[in-house]
Amino acid sequence: MNRFLAVFAALSLACVAAAGQFMLKSRRERTSPAVAEGAFAALGAFRSMAAEVIWFRADRLQDEGRYVELQQLASLLTFMEPHTSEVWSFAAWNLAYNVSIMMPTHEDRWRWVYAGLKLLRDEGLRINPKDAVIYRELAWMFQLKIGANLDLAADTYRQKWKEIVEDVDKRNAWGEIAMDREKMAQIEKLTGFSDWRESTLSAIYWASEGLKFAEEESDRRFLENIIRQSLAMYKKRMDSKTLR
Repeated sequence: MNRFLAVFAALSLACVAAAGQFMLKSRRERTSPAVAEGAFAALGAFRSMAAEVIWFRADRLQDEGRYVELQQLASLLTFMEPHTSEVWSFAAWNLAYNVSIMMPTHEDRWRWVYAGLKLLRDEGLRINPKDAVIYRELAWMFQLKIGANLDLAADTYRQKWKEIVEDVDKRNAWGEIAMDREKMAQIEKLTGFSDWRESTLSAIYWASEGLKFAEEESDRRFLENIIRQSLAMYKKRMDSKTLR
């Protein structure tokens, strides 16, 4: 029996690896979700079992601190289980928190943090536009990873985000960062805050969007806490600037 499982695991990983190479290439070409899922259809009934093998392998890599290899498996999981919230959270968290801190400079760290953010915003929500958990993870990343001071490179993250916002504002190209000006205006009216260069305001934006789709009470409380804490962080930062 153990031998059978070992053979099956090897075959599953081989199939997934082959499909994964196709999908990683297709991702660069902006493949549609339907094509992405279709690439793994050949696994048929073995698809869920293959996913379990990959999750098991991912857990081992995480325990061993092999985060770059882990990210390759996480990318495959986003294609195999594109409608599973935890897959997107897992992949984005690994990029923004695990891989980023391995980088030698703050600028290098930012590239990985931003990659995690974009994975949630540009791919996870594109495929799952009503998934409150993905909104929650995106808002939390803006609040915790960029807005707070838990990372030595946090000041760099905030400066990089400020530059991105200044650029899209100058060109009125908010769609490039998936933000809607009318929704932003509503938040400005409700909060009295309008400096979108502050990452905490983006946390409020995405948490507010997530609340529209939150069915679980735990998700709703989490999102409300992000909004409440981000409001306090924004106000504190603005007061600090005023006192200088």
